[in-house]
Amino acid sequence: MIRIPPPLQALACAALAWAVHHWTGTGQLWLVTVPHWLTALLASLGLAVDLFAVWHFHRAATTVNPLRPERTSTLVTHGIYRYSRNPMYLGMTLLLVAWCLWLGNLISLMTVALFVWVVTWLQIVPEEQILAQRFGDEFRRYQREVRRWL
Repeated sequence: MIRIPPPLQALACAALAWAVHHWTGTGQLWLVTVPHWLTALLASLGLAVDLFAVWHFHRAATTVNPLRPERTSTLVTHGIYRYSRNPMYLGMTLLLVAWCLWLGNLISLMTVALFVWVVTWLQIVPEEQILAQRFGDEFRRYQREVRRWL
């Protein structure tokens, strides 16, 4: 498992999106105008998803530390976790999409795909293996019933 926390992975992708925006210039072909209220709404949704997800973990008295999934004491399957097995990562993704749209550079949206790929293969898949070992059939049933992202 990678030892870079997913929030830092998301921040790295946000920095890369900013760099891509500046490297590609302001050619009209690559720019899109999105109302700032829409990007603020998307960012607010991402933040709300993250906060609800963390709140559910705290209520269940289990770890939110993505670097130590083996310390998970409870499988959280209620609340926002009924719709996504990874709402914290989903929230980060929504924040990154909002950032890229605020930049107005469509090429920068490639960093969203990069974040989804990195967090899936370097974080989520290893976490799922640990949770399957820890919670067995209960986790496998949860995997069948709830999608990884949305």
